[in-house]
Amino acid sequence: MARNHHDIVPEDGMAPHVIVVDDDPRLRRLLQRYLSEQGFRISVAASAAEARQALQGIQPDAMVLDVTMPGETGLELTRALREAGQDLPIVLLTARGEPADRISGLEAGADDYLGKPFEPRELLLRLKAHLRRLAPVPASDNLRIIRLGEKEFDPVRALLSSPAGNVHLTGGEAALLSVLARRPNEVFTREEIARALDMAEIGERAVDVQVTRLRRRIEPDPREPRFLHTIRGRGYVLKPGVQ
Repeated sequence: MARNHHDIVPEDGMAPHVIVVDDDPRLRRLLQRYLSEQGFRISVAASAAEARQALQGIQPDAMVLDVTMPGETGLELTRALREAGQDLPIVLLTARGEPADRISGLEAGADDYLGKPFEPRELLLRLKAHLRRLAPVPASDNLRIIRLGEKEFDPVRALLSSPAGNVHLTGGEAALLSVLARRPNEVFTREEIARALDMAEIGERAVDVQVTRLRRRIEPDPREPRFLHTIRGRGYVLKPGVQ
């Protein structure tokens, strides 16, 4: 099968590295073969424990993670990785595809949620979308640095920094902040944000979850937002400043 992966290979020429974590050996083999054919480098793990061990020796660009594994679940591993500062895109796989379950995954820190059974091509498209979000924006866009109090956000590099150092953002958090930073001081409806983040099928509640997570990164007090404001009945607006 001919590979068509020019749109996922970064400037350094290395194909994106994805780790697939699932206790179903058949699904692991299927995804390993299919994603390899599409130009990805693939590692596999049968459990959260195996994934933790693998992560000691590799730095993948994304993770595909089953939710309902024996032992440590996918949700628990996602939450632990985020608390440890891991910001790689995480796509959760589960037999429970209800909106409430997807919201639980987003609240744990996942970037996306795919219900089983699914078409491998759908997973491929979602992985590509998340990896594109993390790619540098061309300098010709002339996006300026956004000041958020003592923090600064560089939309070109999707990098949030503070006097203490860089602030870890998940792929979803970086994508949301990048969307809002392109039109500061303008109100985005939840529907607009959901479309921009490829979350339209999950619903507007998913946008609220991402906003809550982002506020924890950029606000001195997330309960009293200074920069990311809710406009009742309309949506959200990012108001940069040094306040």
